[in-house]
Amino acid sequence: MTSRSCHLSPPAGPLEDDNLLCEILLRLPPQPSSLPRASVVCKRWRCLVSDPRFCRRFRRHHRRNPPLLGFFNRDSDLFPFVPTLEPPNRVSPGRFSLQRREGDRFISLGCRHGLVLIQNVRPNKVLVWDPVTGKQHHLAIPPELVIHVENKAINGAVLRAAGAIQQFHVVLTVVDNVDKQHKRALAWLYSSETNLWGDLVSTPVPFKVSTSDILGDEDDVTLVFTGNPAVMVRDSIYWILAGNFVGILEFDLEKQSLAVIRVPAHMLENGFYQFWIMRAEGGGLGLLLQKDQSFQLWKRNTDRDGVASWVLGRTIELDKLLSLNGNGSQVILGFAEENNVVFVWTHGVLFMVNLESLQFKKLGETRTLSDYHPFESVYTAETDIGGGHDGVDLSQHIR
Repeated sequence: MTSRSCHLSPPAGPLEDDNLLCEILLRLPPQPSSLPRASVVCKRWRCLVSDPRFCRRFRRHHRRNPPLLGFFNRDSDLFPFVPTLEPPNRVSPGRFSLQRREGDRFISLGCRHGLVLIQNVRPNKVLVWDPVTGKQHHLAIPPELVIHVENKAINGAVLRAAGAIQQFHVVLTVVDNVDKQHKRALAWLYSSETNLWGDLVSTPVPFKVSTSDILGDEDDVTLVFTGNPAVMVRDSIYWILAGNFVGILEFDLEKQSLAVIRVPAHMLENGFYQFWIMRAEGGGLGLLLQKDQSFQLWKRNTDRDGVASWVLGRTIELDKLLSLNGNGSQVILGFAEENNVVFVWTHGVLFMVNLESLQFKKLGETRTLSDYHPFESVYTAETDIGGGHDGVDLSQHIR
Protein backbone atom coordinates (compact mmCIF):
# COMPACT_ATOMS: atom_id res chain seq x y z
CA MET A 1 0.00 0.00 0.00
CA THR A 2 1.24 3.48 -0.79
CA SER A 3 0.19 6.52 1.16
CA ARG A 4 -1.51 9.59 -0.17
CA SER A 5 0.91 12.06 -1.66
CA CYS A 6 2.19 14.18 1.22
CA HIS A 7 5.02 15.97 -0.60
CA LEU A 8 7.27 15.67 2.41
CA SER A 9 11.04 15.68 2.38
CA PRO A 10 12.63 12.20 2.52
CA PRO A 11 13.02 11.09 6.15
CA ALA A 12 16.35 10.12 7.61
CA GLY A 13 16.94 6.53 8.67
CA PRO A 14 16.22 3.10 7.20
CA LEU A 15 12.40 3.36 7.11
CA GLU A 16 12.16 5.44 3.96
CA ASP A 17 9.81 3.00 2.27
CA ASP A 18 6.20 3.96 3.09
CA ASN A 19 5.02 0.43 2.41
CA LEU A 20 7.44 -1.00 4.96
CA LEU A 21 6.57 1.67 7.51
CA CYS A 22 2.86 0.95 7.04
CA GLU A 23 3.45 -2.72 7.76
CA ILE A 24 5.19 -1.75 11.00
CA LEU A 25 2.48 0.71 12.04
CA LEU A 26 -0.15 -1.86 11.18
CA ARG A 27 1.19 -3.95 14.08
CA LEU A 28 0.70 -1.31 16.74
CA PRO A 29 -1.57 -2.47 19.58
CA PRO A 30 -5.29 -2.11 18.67
CA GLN A 31 -5.89 0.41 21.46
CA PRO A 32 -7.76 3.68 20.74
CA SER A 33 -4.67 5.75 21.57
CA SER A 34 -2.24 3.90 19.27
CA LEU A 35 -2.84 5.74 16.01
CA PRO A 36 -3.32 9.20 17.57
CA ARG A 37 0.01 8.77 19.37
CA ALA A 38 1.71 7.64 16.15
CA SER A 39 0.25 10.60 14.29
CA VAL A 40 2.11 13.13 16.47
CA VAL A 41 5.56 11.61 15.81
CA CYS A 42 5.94 13.49 12.54
CA LYS A 43 3.98 14.73 9.55
CA ARG A 44 4.91 11.65 7.53
CA TRP A 45 3.53 9.26 10.14
CA ARG A 46 0.39 11.33 10.50
CA CYS A 47 -0.16 11.23 6.76
CA LEU A 48 0.13 7.44 6.76
CA VAL A 49 -2.06 6.58 9.75
CA SER A 50 -4.79 9.06 8.82
CA ASP A 51 -5.24 7.48 5.39
CA PRO A 52 -8.71 5.81 5.34
CA ARG A 53 -7.20 2.85 3.49
CA PHE A 54 -4.69 2.30 6.28
CA CYS A 55 -7.41 2.62 8.93
CA ARG A 56 -9.45 -0.08 7.18
CA ARG A 57 -6.40 -2.33 7.04
CA PHE A 58 -5.68 -1.64 10.71
CA ARG A 59 -9.22 -2.65 11.73
CA ARG A 60 -9.10 -5.73 9.53
CA HIS A 61 -5.69 -6.77 10.85
CA HIS A 62 -6.85 -6.60 14.50
CA ARG A 63 -10.33 -7.95 13.92
CA ARG A 64 -9.66 -11.14 15.89
CA ASN A 65 -8.16 -9.37 18.91
CA PRO A 66 -10.22 -6.20 19.44
CA PRO A 67 -10.04 -4.40 22.77
CA LEU A 68 -13.03 -4.39 25.09
CA LEU A 69 -14.02 -0.73 24.87
CA GLY A 70 -16.96 -0.97 27.27
CA PHE A 71 -20.55 -2.16 27.30
CA PHE A 72 -24.08 -1.07 26.48
CA ASN A 73 -26.81 -1.27 29.10
CA ARG A 74 -29.49 -3.38 27.43
CA ASP A 75 -32.18 -2.54 29.98
CA SER A 76 -32.04 1.23 29.46
CA ASP A 77 -34.12 2.82 26.69
CA LEU A 78 -31.14 4.93 25.61
CA PHE A 79 -28.60 2.07 25.53
CA PRO A 80 -25.97 4.16 27.36
CA PHE A 81 -22.37 3.22 26.67
CA VAL A 82 -20.16 2.66 29.72
CA PRO A 83 -16.38 2.75 28.97
CA THR A 84 -14.11 0.26 30.74
CA LEU A 85 -10.63 1.29 29.56
CA GLU A 86 -8.40 3.73 31.38
CA PRO A 87 -7.06 6.98 29.86
CA PRO A 88 -5.69 7.58 27.29
CA ASN A 89 -7.68 4.72 25.74
CA ARG A 90 -10.94 5.60 27.42
CA VAL A 91 -13.71 6.41 24.92
CA SER A 92 -16.14 9.14 25.84
CA PRO A 93 -19.55 7.70 26.91
CA GLY A 94 -21.26 10.10 24.53
CA ARG A 95 -19.15 9.02 21.56
CA PHE A 96 -21.32 5.95 20.96
CA SER A 97 -24.83 7.38 21.03
CA LEU A 98 -27.66 5.77 19.07
CA GLN A 99 -29.70 8.15 16.93
CA ARG A 100 -33.43 7.35 16.96
CA ARG A 101 -36.44 8.18 14.88
CA GLU A 102 -39.88 8.97 16.22
CA GLY A 103 -41.78 5.79 17.07
CA ASP A 104 -38.70 3.58 17.40
CA ARG A 105 -38.93 0.97 20.15
CA PHE A 106 -35.60 -0.79 20.53
CA ILE A 107 -34.48 -4.06 22.13
CA SER A 108 -30.76 -4.84 21.94
CA LEU A 109 -29.91 -8.40 20.87
CA GLY A 110 -26.13 -8.23 21.23
CA CYS A 111 -22.82 -6.99 19.81
CA ARG A 112 -20.15 -8.59 17.68
CA HIS A 113 -17.31 -7.47 15.38
CA GLY A 114 -17.96 -3.81 16.21
CA LEU A 115 -21.67 -4.01 15.30
CA VAL A 116 -24.80 -3.89 17.46
CA LEU A 117 -27.96 -5.82 16.53
CA ILE A 118 -31.18 -4.18 17.66
CA GLN A 119 -34.78 -5.27 17.27
CA ASN A 120 -37.08 -2.38 16.39
CA VAL A 121 -40.42 -3.76 17.58
CA ARG A 122 -42.93 -1.29 16.23
CA PRO A 123 -41.99 -1.24 12.53
CA ASN A 124 -41.05 -4.96 12.59
CA LYS A 125 -37.45 -4.35 11.64
CA VAL A 126 -33.97 -5.04 12.93
CA LEU A 127 -31.23 -2.45 13.00
CA VAL A 128 -27.54 -3.13 12.47
CA TRP A 129 -25.64 -0.22 14.02
CA ASP A 130 -21.95 0.57 13.79
CA PRO A 131 -21.26 2.85 16.81
CA VAL A 132 -17.81 3.82 15.54
CA THR A 133 -18.98 5.15 12.17
CA GLY A 134 -22.58 5.87 13.18
CA LYS A 135 -23.92 3.95 10.17
CA GLN A 136 -27.32 2.28 10.50
CA HIS A 137 -28.79 -0.50 8.36
CA HIS A 138 -32.55 -1.06 8.76
CA LEU A 139 -33.71 -4.53 7.71
CA ALA A 140 -37.32 -5.68 7.37
CA ILE A 141 -37.98 -8.83 9.39
CA PRO A 142 -38.88 -11.89 7.27
CA PRO A 143 -42.68 -12.13 6.92
CA GLU A 144 -42.78 -15.60 8.53
CA LEU A 145 -41.14 -14.11 11.63
CA VAL A 146 -43.45 -11.13 12.08
CA ILE A 147 -46.10 -13.19 13.93
CA HIS A 148 -43.56 -13.87 16.70
CA VAL A 149 -42.59 -10.22 17.28
CA GLU A 150 -45.41 -9.34 19.68
CA ASN A 151 -44.29 -11.80 22.37
CA LYS A 152 -40.67 -10.55 22.06
CA ALA A 153 -39.46 -14.12 21.76
CA ILE A 154 -37.09 -13.61 18.83
CA ASN A 155 -33.35 -13.49 19.21
CA GLY A 156 -30.48 -13.03 16.81
CA ALA A 157 -26.82 -12.35 16.15
CA VAL A 158 -24.75 -10.11 13.91
CA LEU A 159 -21.27 -10.77 12.51
CA ARG A 160 -18.89 -9.44 9.90
CA ALA A 161 -18.30 -11.50 6.82
CA ALA A 162 -14.92 -13.24 6.89
CA GLY A 163 -12.13 -10.81 6.04
CA ALA A 164 -14.59 -8.00 5.29
CA ILE A 165 -15.15 -4.61 6.86
CA GLN A 166 -18.30 -3.51 5.05
CA GLN A 167 -20.22 -6.79 4.56
CA PHE A 168 -22.09 -8.39 7.44
CA HIS A 169 -24.55 -11.19 8.22
CA VAL A 170 -27.55 -11.31 10.54
CA VAL A 171 -29.16 -14.45 11.95
CA LEU A 172 -32.64 -14.27 13.48
CA THR A 173 -34.15 -17.19 15.35
CA VAL A 174 -37.31 -18.15 17.24
CA VAL A 175 -39.07 -21.28 18.50
CA ASP A 176 -42.45 -22.08 16.92
CA ASN A 177 -44.67 -23.34 19.77
CA VAL A 178 -47.93 -23.62 17.81
CA ASP A 179 -47.81 -27.42 17.86
CA LYS A 180 -46.85 -28.25 21.46
CA GLN A 181 -45.88 -31.80 20.61
CA HIS A 182 -43.80 -30.84 17.57
CA LYS A 183 -41.95 -27.65 18.38
CA ARG A 184 -39.50 -26.25 15.87
CA ALA A 185 -36.62 -23.82 16.09
CA LEU A 186 -36.59 -21.50 13.08
CA ALA A 187 -33.80 -19.34 11.68
CA TRP A 188 -33.12 -16.99 8.78
CA LEU A 189 -29.74 -15.72 7.54
CA TYR A 190 -29.34 -12.27 5.98
CA SER A 191 -26.39 -11.21 3.82
CA SER A 192 -25.64 -7.53 3.24
CA GLU A 193 -23.87 -8.49 0.03
CA THR A 194 -27.11 -9.70 -1.58
CA ASN A 195 -29.46 -7.61 0.62
CA LEU A 196 -31.65 -10.71 0.96
CA TRP A 197 -32.82 -13.13 3.65
CA GLY A 198 -32.07 -16.77 2.94
CA ASP A 199 -34.50 -19.67 3.09
CA LEU A 200 -36.10 -20.75 6.34
CA VAL A 201 -33.99 -23.23 8.33
CA SER A 202 -35.61 -25.39 11.03
CA THR A 203 -34.97 -28.21 13.45
CA PRO A 204 -37.18 -30.08 15.98
CA VAL A 205 -37.08 -29.01 19.63
CA PRO A 206 -37.68 -31.71 22.30
CA PHE A 207 -40.92 -31.52 24.24
CA LYS A 208 -40.85 -32.23 27.95
CA VAL A 209 -44.12 -33.68 29.26
CA SER A 210 -45.10 -32.07 32.56
CA THR A 211 -46.23 -34.29 35.44
CA SER A 212 -47.64 -31.42 37.47
CA ASP A 213 -51.34 -30.55 37.48
CA ILE A 214 -50.68 -26.93 38.41
CA LEU A 215 -48.64 -26.04 35.35
CA GLY A 216 -50.47 -24.00 32.75
CA ASP A 217 -50.11 -23.72 29.00
CA GLU A 218 -47.28 -21.21 29.35
CA ASP A 219 -45.10 -23.95 30.80
CA ASP A 220 -45.30 -25.79 27.46
CA VAL A 221 -43.52 -22.93 25.72
CA THR A 222 -39.84 -23.04 24.76
CA LEU A 223 -38.05 -19.79 23.90
CA VAL A 224 -34.70 -18.68 22.53
CA PHE A 225 -33.66 -16.97 25.76
CA THR A 226 -33.18 -13.22 25.27
CA GLY A 227 -31.50 -12.63 28.63
CA ASN A 228 -28.17 -13.91 27.30
CA PRO A 229 -26.93 -12.78 23.86
CA ALA A 230 -25.58 -15.25 21.33
CA VAL A 231 -22.00 -16.52 21.48
CA MET A 232 -19.97 -17.29 18.37
CA VAL A 233 -17.63 -20.28 18.49
CA ARG A 234 -15.67 -21.02 15.32
CA ASP A 235 -18.27 -21.15 12.52
CA SER A 236 -21.38 -21.50 14.67
CA ILE A 237 -23.68 -19.24 16.68
CA TYR A 238 -25.16 -20.49 19.96
CA TRP A 239 -28.15 -19.41 22.09
CA ILE A 240 -29.73 -20.77 25.26
CA LEU A 241 -33.12 -22.47 24.93
CA ALA A 242 -35.33 -21.93 27.97
CA GLY A 243 -38.78 -22.85 29.19
CA ASN A 244 -40.27 -26.29 28.63
CA PHE A 245 -36.92 -27.51 27.26
CA VAL A 246 -33.59 -26.11 28.44
CA GLY A 247 -30.57 -26.59 26.21
CA ILE A 248 -28.51 -24.94 23.48
CA LEU A 249 -29.50 -23.95 19.95
CA GLU A 250 -26.72 -24.03 17.35
CA PHE A 251 -26.73 -22.34 13.94
CA ASP A 252 -23.92 -23.60 11.71
CA LEU A 253 -23.00 -20.68 9.43
CA GLU A 254 -21.15 -22.81 6.89
CA LYS A 255 -23.83 -25.50 6.55
CA GLN A 256 -26.68 -23.07 7.30
CA SER A 257 -28.28 -25.65 9.57
CA LEU A 258 -29.80 -25.72 13.06
CA ALA A 259 -29.23 -28.26 15.83
CA VAL A 260 -30.26 -28.67 19.47
CA ILE A 261 -27.61 -29.60 22.05
CA ARG A 262 -28.37 -30.93 25.51
CA VAL A 263 -26.54 -29.66 28.58
CA PRO A 264 -25.46 -31.73 31.62
CA ALA A 265 -28.52 -32.61 33.68
CA HIS A 266 -27.05 -31.29 36.94
CA MET A 267 -26.83 -27.79 35.45
CA LEU A 268 -30.62 -27.61 35.35
CA GLU A 269 -31.20 -28.35 39.03
CA ASN A 270 -31.23 -24.70 40.09
CA GLY A 271 -32.53 -23.12 36.89
CA PHE A 272 -31.17 -22.44 33.42
CA TYR A 273 -29.91 -19.01 34.43
CA GLN A 274 -27.08 -20.68 36.32
CA PHE A 275 -24.98 -21.28 33.18
CA TRP A 276 -23.65 -19.22 30.29
CA ILE A 277 -22.44 -20.32 26.86
CA MET A 278 -18.80 -19.42 26.20
CA ARG A 279 -15.77 -20.34 24.16
CA ALA A 280 -13.94 -23.20 25.81
CA GLU A 281 -10.25 -23.05 26.54
CA GLY A 282 -8.40 -24.22 23.46
CA GLY A 283 -11.44 -23.62 21.26
CA GLY A 284 -14.78 -25.30 20.91
CA LEU A 285 -18.07 -24.93 22.72
CA GLY A 286 -17.96 -24.35 26.46
CA LEU A 287 -20.21 -23.57 29.39
CA LEU A 288 -19.67 -21.47 32.48
CA LEU A 289 -21.58 -22.81 35.47
CA GLN A 290 -22.10 -20.76 38.62
CA LYS A 291 -21.91 -22.96 41.71
CA ASP A 292 -21.81 -21.51 45.20
CA GLN A 293 -18.88 -19.06 45.25
CA SER A 294 -17.17 -20.59 42.21
CA PHE A 295 -17.27 -20.76 38.41
CA GLN A 296 -16.92 -24.11 36.68
CA LEU A 297 -15.63 -24.09 33.09
CA TRP A 298 -16.98 -27.00 31.01
CA LYS A 299 -16.02 -28.08 27.49
CA ARG A 300 -17.87 -30.21 24.93
CA ASN A 301 -15.63 -32.91 23.51
CA THR A 302 -16.29 -35.30 20.62
CA ASP A 303 -14.57 -38.70 20.48
CA ARG A 304 -13.44 -40.68 17.42
CA ASP A 305 -16.90 -42.18 17.00
CA GLY A 306 -18.52 -38.76 16.93
CA VAL A 307 -20.05 -39.10 20.39
CA ALA A 308 -20.12 -35.77 22.24
CA SER A 309 -19.84 -35.34 26.00
CA TRP A 310 -19.29 -32.53 28.52
CA VAL A 311 -16.04 -32.46 30.50
CA LEU A 312 -15.18 -30.23 33.47
CA GLY A 313 -12.06 -28.21 32.73
CA ARG A 314 -11.23 -26.11 35.77
CA THR A 315 -12.85 -24.28 38.66
CA ILE A 316 -12.37 -20.61 39.55
CA GLU A 317 -12.88 -19.81 43.24
CA LEU A 318 -14.37 -16.38 42.75
CA ASP A 319 -14.63 -15.48 46.43
CA LYS A 320 -10.88 -15.98 46.91
CA LEU A 321 -10.00 -14.27 43.64
CA LEU A 322 -11.94 -11.12 44.52
CA SER A 323 -11.12 -11.35 48.27
CA LEU A 324 -14.78 -11.31 49.21
CA ASN A 325 -15.79 -11.41 52.84
CA GLY A 326 -18.95 -13.23 53.80
CA ASN A 327 -21.50 -15.10 51.74
CA GLY A 328 -23.09 -13.27 48.86
CA SER A 329 -24.51 -14.15 45.49
CA GLN A 330 -22.60 -13.62 42.26
CA VAL A 331 -24.54 -12.72 39.14
CA ILE A 332 -23.09 -12.71 35.63
CA LEU A 333 -24.39 -9.70 33.72
CA GLY A 334 -22.44 -10.06 30.48
CA PHE A 335 -19.78 -12.00 28.59
CA ALA A 336 -17.23 -10.61 26.10
CA GLU A 337 -16.40 -13.54 23.82
CA GLU A 338 -13.27 -12.14 22.11
CA ASN A 339 -11.59 -11.07 25.36
CA ASN A 340 -12.96 -13.98 27.44
CA VAL A 341 -14.21 -11.56 30.09
CA VAL A 342 -17.29 -11.82 32.29
CA PHE A 343 -19.04 -8.95 34.05
CA VAL A 344 -19.83 -10.13 37.56
CA TRP A 345 -21.97 -8.38 40.15
CA THR A 346 -21.47 -9.32 43.79
CA HIS A 347 -21.87 -7.53 47.11
CA GLY A 348 -23.20 -4.48 45.26
CA VAL A 349 -20.03 -4.14 43.17
CA LEU A 350 -19.52 -4.71 39.44
CA PHE A 351 -16.30 -6.47 38.38
CA MET A 352 -14.71 -7.49 35.09
CA VAL A 353 -12.96 -10.87 35.35
CA ASN A 354 -10.75 -12.36 32.65
CA LEU A 355 -11.39 -16.12 32.74
CA GLU A 356 -7.97 -16.95 31.26
CA SER A 357 -5.56 -14.66 33.10
CA LEU A 358 -7.84 -14.27 36.17
CA GLN A 359 -7.09 -10.56 36.18
CA PHE A 360 -10.00 -8.49 37.43
CA LYS A 361 -11.04 -4.88 37.63
CA LYS A 362 -13.57 -3.14 39.83
CA LEU A 363 -15.85 -0.97 37.69
CA GLY A 364 -18.13 0.59 40.27
CA GLU A 365 -20.97 0.10 42.70
CA THR A 366 -24.61 -0.45 41.79
CA ARG A 367 -27.64 -1.96 43.48
CA THR A 368 -29.68 -2.50 40.34
CA LEU A 369 -28.96 -5.42 38.01
CA SER A 370 -29.14 -5.16 34.22
CA ASP A 371 -28.05 -7.11 31.16
CA TYR A 372 -24.83 -5.76 29.69
CA HIS A 373 -23.78 -6.20 26.08
CA PRO A 374 -19.97 -5.83 25.87
CA PHE A 375 -18.67 -3.85 22.91
CA GLU A 376 -15.40 -5.14 21.43
CA SER A 377 -14.06 -3.15 18.50
CA VAL A 378 -11.00 -1.51 16.99
CA TYR A 379 -11.57 2.22 17.38
CA THR A 380 -9.22 4.33 15.26
CA ALA A 381 -10.78 7.79 15.53
CA GLU A 382 -8.55 10.61 16.77
CA THR A 383 -11.30 12.51 18.58
CA ASP A 384 -13.29 11.95 21.73
CA ILE A 385 -10.46 9.91 23.28
CA GLY A 386 -8.45 10.80 26.31
CA GLY A 387 -8.20 11.60 29.93
CA GLY A 388 -11.13 13.91 30.25
CA HIS A 389 -13.58 11.08 30.75
CA ASP A 390 -11.93 8.92 33.36
CA GLY A 391 -14.28 10.14 36.10
CA VAL A 392 -17.41 8.50 34.71
CA ASP A 393 -20.10 8.03 37.36
CA LEU A 394 -21.34 4.49 36.79
CA SER A 395 -24.46 5.14 38.79
CA GLN A 396 -25.73 7.20 35.86
CA HIS A 397 -25.40 4.30 33.45
CA ILE A 398 -25.65 1.05 35.43
CA ARG A 399 -29.23 0.46 36.37
